[in-house]
Amino acid sequence: MSINLSNAMLSPTYRGKVRDVYDLGDKLVLVSSDRLSAFDVVFNDTIPGKGKILNTISAHWFSLLKNIPNHFISTSPQDMPPQFSSKEFLERSILVRKTKRIDFECVVRAFLMGSAYKEYTANQTVAGERLPSKLPKGAKLPHPLFTPAVKNDTGHDENISFALMQSSIPQSADTLRDLSLKIFSFAANKLKEKGILLLDTKFEFGILDEKILLIDEVFTPDSSRFVEIEEYEKAMRDGGEIPTMDKQIIRDYVESIGWNKIAPAPRLPKEIIEKTVLQYKKIEKIILGIKN
Repeated sequence: MSINLSNAMLSPTYRGKVRDVYDLGDKLVLVSSDRLSAFDVVFNDTIPGKGKILNTISAHWFSLLKNIPNHFISTSPQDMPPQFSSKEFLERSILVRKTKRIDFECVVRAFLMGSAYKEYTANQTVAGERLPSKLPKGAKLPHPLFTPAVKNDTGHDENISFALMQSSIPQSADTLRDLSLKIFSFAANKLKEKGILLLDTKFEFGILDEKILLIDEVFTPDSSRFVEIEEYEKAMRDGGEIPTMDKQIIRDYVESIGWNKIAPAPRLPKEIIEKTVLQYKKIEKIILGIKN
């Protein structure tokens, strides 16, 4: 269910592709909607219950990442401002510290998927790093790669080299890369214990009191690609598509019908929406089973 803001008598300070942001001064309330964004375009169709799943998954990862400075405060009803006391807000809302966002997406890739595979097929590189020849789609990379992107609130994010990121923010680029690789490694190991491969993910960071904090969402099926190890091995052996538990279902469908990735987005068949919901719920259950 999408939040009806008019009924809630609240208007967000900022509306992102998926999240609505309410500015409380030194804190924010982030509300995860059921809106769907793919290839940086917001769809008219929604994914029922998606916002609750994203919120629950992110809150759980933040609880596991206590040693990583982050913006998480609480999802508990007693900690929320009274205007967010209704059930529809509480199940989708997270109270966080307000930071100055660093306008780079910090992407880590351990497998050759998505835009990384497209770059590889064109240049045999990923984020400018040359890789071995003849790697198939979905191949495990020699080591996880940090592949940043310039973040755009509207339109497509732009993949860049780490060298360009260093020239843009020399004071923090190395720290962001090292933090991203460290967090990725932690989650990849935890997920592998549950029979899941973390193919890639993206992070966002912000600055508060001159410190870098992990912000936004963490290891959700909107921001990451997951696949069961057995399914991955079968796909690589048989040459089939890798059946990931994330937004890749949507990406694959809209690419299969030849969409040009420019708004407006195409309508989604009911079966694609239902399949996406099932996969989001499946990975949610697995992630919530991860303990410290």
